Amino acid sequence: MHNNSNYLDAKQNWENKSKKSKIVPYKYTSLSGENVEMLYTDLDIANINKIDDIGFPGEFPYTRGIHPTMYRGKLWTMRQFAGFGTPEDTNERYHYLLNHGQTGLSVAFDLPTLMGKDADHTSSEGEVGVCGVNVSSLADMEILFNKISLKDISTSMTINAPAAMLFAFYIAVAQKQGAKLNELHGTIQADILKEYIAQKEWIYPPHPSMKIITDMFEFCVNEMPQWNPISVSGYHIREAGSTSQQELAFTLADGFAYIEAGIEKGLDVDDFAPRISFFFNSHIDFFEEIAKFRAARKIWAKRMRYKYGAKNPRSWTLRFHTQTAGCSLTAQQPENNIIRTAFEALAGVFGGTQSLHTNSMDETLALPSEKAAKIALRTQQIIAYETGVINTIDPLGGSYYIESLTNKMEKDVEKYFEKIDEFGGVISAIESGFFQKEIAESAYKYQRELDAKEKIIVGVNDFIEENEKIEIPILVISPEVEKKQRQRLAEVRASRNREKVEETLNNLKSAAEDGKNLIPKLIDCTNTYVTLGEMCDKLTEVYGVYEELAVF
Repeated sequence: MHNNSNYLDAKQNWENKSKKSKIVPYKYTSLSGENVEMLYTDLDIANINKIDDIGFPGEFPYTRGIHPTMYRGKLWTMRQFAGFGTPEDTNERYHYLLNHGQTGLSVAFDLPTLMGKDADHTSSEGEVGVCGVNVSSLADMEILFNKISLKDISTSMTINAPAAMLFAFYIAVAQKQGAKLNELHGTIQADILKEYIAQKEWIYPPHPSMKIITDMFEFCVNEMPQWNPISVSGYHIREAGSTSQQELAFTLADGFAYIEAGIEKGLDVDDFAPRISFFFNSHIDFFEEIAKFRAARKIWAKRMRYKYGAKNPRSWTLRFHTQTAGCSLTAQQPENNIIRTAFEALAGVFGGTQSLHTNSMDETLALPSEKAAKIALRTQQIIAYETGVINTIDPLGGSYYIESLTNKMEKDVEKYFEKIDEFGGVISAIESGFFQKEIAESAYKYQRELDAKEKIIVGVNDFIEENEKIEIPILVISPEVEKKQRQRLAEVRASRNREKVEETLNNLKSAAEDGKNLIPKLIDCTNTYVTLGEMCDKLTEVYGVYEELAVF
């Protein structure tokens, strides 16, 4: 067809006519700044191999999905991110969501917990329970999952620097419920590399942090084969202001760095790679996001098979969770966020996600109210059961535009891989400020486009409502939350065996000094009610604290 002179002549005639037609002045680029052609034809995908580049669902390179039947076989997991106030508050919300059809739990922790600080630490003042649930010890974790059978539900925990400690808390609760470790299934984020790149919630320097992660890999290979010990996250990279190409490139580069660290530890790549999952942002540029997800699977599959020598097809398949873009939500006209979230969720589904979180309309103002959280869940259910998108796999596959975008996305990512290699790898690039500078420049460029109205955000820089009054209920965290958490922590400290606390903490420090696997020692600490902050502080005595190189 490409050599058909009639077709080429017809295309040329159309182009000549189109040049004489009216064009509305607008910057026709993707959200990431990529130029978008007015029309895509089969000429744009002439160099794409239908088998090697696109293939079939459930077959290498998995561009069209990782399962042969995709959503006809199983719907994506509907997993709403939830956590606020005390463990009692969040436990009540979990039961509410489960009773309304949610099929998995996703834990949001507050800032002190994310930073490895107890509720009674001076730096925790004013932040306890505000942006997530506060967990300072096993006592909190026991309440958080009260009357929830952990062996019967998949749980995702968004925690990074102190991930190993929260992992130990979770294990201890499950064992107290009578669950066996090999029955537990879920994910802990634990992606410390993206913290240095984007979110900035770290404790230790990169090298000891990587050691802790490979300890988790090793423990899960031996004890928890259904658990994902890491969820490599592009979400926070995108929220920091990256383009979709940067999100994908930097996230996959982090993923390959974890693969290399696991191999260096002596693990067989096929023993741990199948349990590495990913977490992506689904932003508002519908087609670009779909192409990003499709390209992600293809790039991962090829590198895992050909560069890292993985032989198990499960090591080639990139499994991912998707969350709609928090940074696309607006405080102005917040009801519009329901619409934004629906399109972003639909892009995630078209892209073949394995689980999905839909943001609530009020999240730019506060933590979600119950009503807003239910609307967000209903959005997923409407997509699944009313729109018909589950009827066929990869419905946009073969689209001239989508396939061209997917191919271009892959090439752009490979260029970033080359730049990262020039630094000597991900950690060296982090220490040099490469990622941070790239993201900052992209964020600045996008803001300038908004200021110039080259890009429009409805209700923000156009279609503005003067003197707008926000009339949606806002969830307010009472100061009593902090008081209650501090009181519980004081009771824990007073009631535990001080000698066992000191013994288990000293054993943890010795294991760190000797380079041993820390997870069993962290579980021992947990069961003696050593607090999160005490464990983290003990390891800083060995590892130190990371300080970032300032980049301007």
